[in-house]
Amino acid sequence: MSHSWGYGPSNGPDKWVEGFPIADGPRQSPIDIVPGQADFDSALQALSLKYDAATSKSIINNGHTFQVDFGDDSDSSTLTGGPISGTYRLRQFHFHWGGADDRGSEHTIAGTKYAAELHLVHWNTKYPSFGDAVSQPDGLAVVGVFLQIGDDNSQLQTVVDALDAIKGKGQQTTFENFDPTVLLPGSLDYWTYLGSLTTPPLLESVTWIVLKEPISVSSGQMTKFRSLLFTPEGDEPSCMMDNYRPPQPLKDRKVRASFQ
Repeated sequence: MSHSWGYGPSNGPDKWVEGFPIADGPRQSPIDIVPGQADFDSALQALSLKYDAATSKSIINNGHTFQVDFGDDSDSSTLTGGPISGTYRLRQFHFHWGGADDRGSEHTIAGTKYAAELHLVHWNTKYPSFGDAVSQPDGLAVVGVFLQIGDDNSQLQTVVDALDAIKGKGQQTTFENFDPTVLLPGSLDYWTYLGSLTTPPLLESVTWIVLKEPISVSSGQMTKFRSLLFTPEGDEPSCMMDNYRPPQPLKDRKVRASFQ
C-alpha cells in the first residue's frame, strides 16, 4: 500500500486510512484554521529563518509533487525561534495545488482555500538525522506559505522555469544557488499547532507554522505547475493537480497565534 497512495478516486486521501490507520489519529494535518478561535500567545517568539543558497541541490518530480532538496549535513540553512526550541535544518520544500485557481492549499483559513501551499520542511538536530527525526513528536517543523492568485511572482519564476526538466515522475535535475528566503512573505506572523505529515505515512511529528500573509502567484505560473505529470514519461499522461489533503478534525488541539 505504501507505494500505491495518491490523489485519485481509488487511492486518494479518503482511502489512506486503509493502509495508514494513523490517518484517523489525534494530531492529523492539515486543518481549517479559524482565526477567531486561535489563542494569541505572547510567549511565542519571532521566527528566524536563515537559509544559505549554496545548500540547494536538486529538484525532483516524485510522482506526488515536485520538491527542491537541500544539503542538511550542517547548520547552514536553519529554522529557530517561533514555537520550537533548538535548531531545525531545512531538508526540502515542496508545494500542493489544485486543478483550478480556486483551490489547492492544504490548510484553509475559516474555510477559505488558496491556489497552492508551499511547505518548507525542517528537522530537529537533536536527532542524528532526518530519518530519525521524522518519527519523533518534535522531530519536524514545517513552515506553510499560502499562494494567492495575483501578479506573476518573479522570485517563484526561477522554480517554475525548472519544471520543464522534471515533467515526468522520477525525473530530477540540479537546482543550485537558490535561497528560499525569497519565497517568504513580508510578514512572518504565524499560527502554530501540533500536527502531522500531510502525505503517507502521515506521522504525527510536525510542529506546524502557518504564515498568515500569502505570497502571490499568477494563473500562468499555476498552469505551469499543472503541466507536470503524476506518471512517468511514456505512460498514459496524468496531469499533476489536486495533490492536496483536505482539512482534518482539530480534535483536542489548540491553535496559537503569534499576533493579535
